[in-house]
Amino acid sequence: MPGAGGEAGRHAFGWQPLAVGLVVWALGLIVGFALLELGCGSSLAAADGQHSFFTDLYMSGTTFFTLGLGDVVPRSDLARFLTVVEAGIGFAFLAVVIGYLPILYQAFSRREVEVSLLDARAGSPSSAVELLRRHAGVEGADDLCQLLRGWEHWSAELLESHLSYPSLGYFRSQHEHQSWVAALTTILDACALILAGVEQGPRHQAKLTFAMARHAAVDLSQVFSARPVQTKEDRLPAADLARLRELLATAGVVPAPAEAADTKLRHLRGMYEPYAVALAEQLLTPLPPWLPADGAKDDWQTSPDEL
Repeated sequence: MPGAGGEAGRHAFGWQPLAVGLVVWALGLIVGFALLELGCGSSLAAADGQHSFFTDLYMSGTTFFTLGLGDVVPRSDLARFLTVVEAGIGFAFLAVVIGYLPILYQAFSRREVEVSLLDARAGSPSSAVELLRRHAGVEGADDLCQLLRGWEHWSAELLESHLSYPSLGYFRSQHEHQSWVAALTTILDACALILAGVEQGPRHQAKLTFAMARHAAVDLSQVFSARPVQTKEDRLPAADLARLRELLATAGVVPAPAEAADTKLRHLRGMYEPYAVALAEQLLTPLPPWLPADGAKDDWQTSPDEL
């Protein structure tokens, strides 16, 4: 896909702080126990008979990773006690790493499956108008209701997984034009349009999905210390709003009367947009447009040859 390499690189950036954090954590424990050994008099016996702080550091490293080489051994009771404690902490550290990383990857994978599925349903980049246009008609309305129900569950799982493991928020999508913040905002935009500006639509499910997605946006902005942002630039200026109504009407989606719908839409947007903007700025990812770009292709329709 176009730009896939760039997105993959940014996605890898999400794992780098985690890997660096684990390395720093391990090194800190090793150096810390070496300093404790040094502070307790370095009661160690080396096979070569020589001793330095490097000997303490070497003993600490082999103990932490439970190598048990035996070329350096503790001589005092206190040194033996520190060795046993460090070995236990080393086992616990390895257990945490082995159990922690798969959980993170599984949560990331579940999140990204739905984000990827949105490509064919809402365009690349995704937009609320395109999502409603592609689900116009009787059959589309049923599919839209099911889609919103799925995104209600996705938002709940996003909230719980990212509250438990905030580092997941920094893991980037592997494909161009995709991010969990953009996907969440697209769904909120679509629900706001259904609730405010569409005569017929799955309003009940849109209300439930909007509530859960807005809950996720608000709570996660707090997790990432991203204060709500009131931007001077309107994501949906008057000209775009008029164009939005035309596009929906052309696709067979009957818009509600303009004055009342526009007022309600502004109210709904004010409930989530400041938090979505804050998350986007914090995570350095763009928000999705309201209107699809003219002639834009979905990512699945493109290939590297078209770059």
